[in-house]
Amino acid sequence: MSQTAQTAQTPQRILRTIAQDISAEAKQVAAAVDLLDGGATVPFVARYRKEATGGLDDTQLRVLSERLAYLRELEARRATILDSIKSQDKLTDALAKAIAGAETKAQLEDIYLPYKKKRRTKAMIARENGLEPLLDQILSDRSVIPEVLAGSFLTNAVETPKDALNGARDILTERLCESAPLLGRLRSYMKSEAQFTARVIEGKEQDGAKFADYFAHSETWKDMPSHRALAMLRGANEGILALDIAPPGEEGAERAETMVAAELSLRGQGAADQWLRKVAGWTWRVKLSMSMMVELMSDLRLRAQEEAIQVFARNLKDLLFAAPAGARPTLGLDPGIRTGVKAAVVDATGKVLATETLYPFQPKNDLRGAQTSIARLIKAHGIELVAIGNGTASRETERMVGEVLGALPAGIKAPTKVVVSEAGASVYSASELAAREFPDLDVSLRGAVSIARRLQDPLAELVKIDPKSIGVGQYQHDVDQHKLTKSLEAVIEDVVNAVGVDLNMASAPLLAHVSGLGPGLAEAIVAHRDSNGAFASRRELLKVARLGPKAFEQCAGFLRIRDGKEPLDASAVHPESYAVARQVVKACGRDIRQIMGAEGALNTLRAQDFVSAEVGLPTVRDIFEELEKPGRDPRPSFQTASFTDGVEEITDLKPGMVLEGTVTNVAAFGAFVDVGVHQDGLVHVSQLADRFVKDPHEVVKTGQVVKVTVTEVDVPRKRIGLTMRKDGGGSAKDQRREQGRDTPRGGPKGAGRNQPSRGQGGQPPRKGGQTTLKQDSPGALGAALMDAFKKK
Repeated sequence: MSQTAQTAQTPQRILRTIAQDISAEAKQVAAAVDLLDGGATVPFVARYRKEATGGLDDTQLRVLSERLAYLRELEARRATILDSIKSQDKLTDALAKAIAGAETKAQLEDIYLPYKKKRRTKAMIARENGLEPLLDQILSDRSVIPEVLAGSFLTNAVETPKDALNGARDILTERLCESAPLLGRLRSYMKSEAQFTARVIEGKEQDGAKFADYFAHSETWKDMPSHRALAMLRGANEGILALDIAPPGEEGAERAETMVAAELSLRGQGAADQWLRKVAGWTWRVKLSMSMMVELMSDLRLRAQEEAIQVFARNLKDLLFAAPAGARPTLGLDPGIRTGVKAAVVDATGKVLATETLYPFQPKNDLRGAQTSIARLIKAHGIELVAIGNGTASRETERMVGEVLGALPAGIKAPTKVVVSEAGASVYSASELAAREFPDLDVSLRGAVSIARRLQDPLAELVKIDPKSIGVGQYQHDVDQHKLTKSLEAVIEDVVNAVGVDLNMASAPLLAHVSGLGPGLAEAIVAHRDSNGAFASRRELLKVARLGPKAFEQCAGFLRIRDGKEPLDASAVHPESYAVARQVVKACGRDIRQIMGAEGALNTLRAQDFVSAEVGLPTVRDIFEELEKPGRDPRPSFQTASFTDGVEEITDLKPGMVLEGTVTNVAAFGAFVDVGVHQDGLVHVSQLADRFVKDPHEVVKTGQVVKVTVTEVDVPRKRIGLTMRKDGGGSAKDQRREQGRDTPRGGPKGAGRNQPSRGQGGQPPRKGGQTTLKQDSPGALGAALMDAFKKK
């Protein structure tokens, strides 16, 4: 096949490959590629172009987009290599066929290796000294004695037969190292059988105590889980561990040498064959073993990083999909000891109404004053929710609030108190975004606002925070930051558009993730809204500066307008389909406002009857669903864990205790659960269920409320072992023995809130008994609150 014909087939080859990867047809992939190349976003294509793509979902489209980029890079590299070899007048039909058949970048580079321009090598020097004929004679006539034959190749540059044979060896070694078939066989063998080993560097035992589990560690390369790989790679980066990847034992090394020797078609035990066998062994030991180790180490790092990024992305998606408590007046409390408890009241829309700093703990110990202030804020602003950050002094603050709620005077409805993860709140508080949003508010009080808002709507608030600061990753600082950022941005985009955004309430950071917008247009929308008031219809978006028809097409369906001129603007029906929606409404013979949200209103209609050349069945079905449940929120109903009274410190825990908690992070080796003691416990993957669990995400997700049983408490090392098995599991030691050593001591950095949450002023977590509340009788507290409410 000519190069021109191969080039013409390139797009079709890409489509076929991707179709196989995502279990779809090539025509579906072709349609999706055309849409994405035309500027459409993944959420838009997944939601509003189902007819074109045959219903590809956002997960398939994300994979499609990634594979498309990779395969296009592969094809571009293929073309470059063909041009390079052709310019050297070395392109043969067989070589062109091999290049066309390469399915990965690694295979392609193996083929190109002999033709790649390289720095001056020992083999080049040997060729310049006329030693290539020596090698060719040894290869062609195995009856020769290499040492004798080498004597006839001596020159001023080659003084001895040994020098001549060393030059011949260098040429042969280069040939072997550039043999694509040999490299392919060795790579397959190593990926199947190689052992990954780690050992402590002498003298580093004390400095690297957290990596003690890996001081003498060995396991099969292909079975290495991502969290262990990343832990050991970190140990190597910190100069604690020495890593190696090699065939298993002496037999494995001999097999690798044999594979290299087989490339030379050895025929017997003659002097020439013996010399060639030695060269093959030398080539493996000195050259190929090292290059294979480097390649497999790189592959392992990439594989581990990809798995870690996937874990982070899944956890972030679960967190962003967490149930909102709703648009209700909320009091946010950011607990602290010395610097006080920061309080912020926000109304149902998230607007800040009041802020205050309370000092119920040491050194001021103004418990009565703090409780009175909380009660006053509840009454003054009709508070329905109290959000308490889960950092330092969280349980004491929760108990203090509980006492206030229990002593509220008759006629005042007690709000619901909820402990909220404050991960990332300090990052947001000090950010430029927070400074613009609250220029006159102290940094410490901004955290309380964020805590209150993330209870009302986690998604709307968490999008303001760098996802890497939210704490649901696994070794997040050790992975490719560009890939991580890209993956997390895709997750946020998918979730935001799946939930939908209130056009007249959303902040610029939230709008920025809507399909077709971005930071610039999001800021422009907010500026237009501030200058002209609320949007009355989606069509008014076209009046926003720089927001043209293409951006409108991409974003309109994901933006909601409540109680606007057009009822359909409150739904996920795209403006381009309003005509069809009105036909459906007309067929019902009722007003659109009567139909929207009325269950069973469309039972007498058939979606097929509204299909046309312009609108297919998938779109009509989506319209039916939206008319029945306009703007439905895919997030679950709100639920929160109830922490056990009297269990506030790790020292309060005892094996056998059954507790309720919230999953804060899911890693490859298990799930971290907050049970209200400032230190997350670990439910090992072996303890998640009464069955074998390969992937923890099969059982739990971030934000889920679960019941756990305490199996082990290690106070000095701040380790809490938990189980979700009905039989109560075993000890944490038994768990680790069952599954093997899964985490470095102290837990993986960034693998969850396994380190205590921050306190105000960066305080370390308090020790048991350090902070206490002076207890008043319920009657005394109630009387004090009654007196406070009488005062104006």
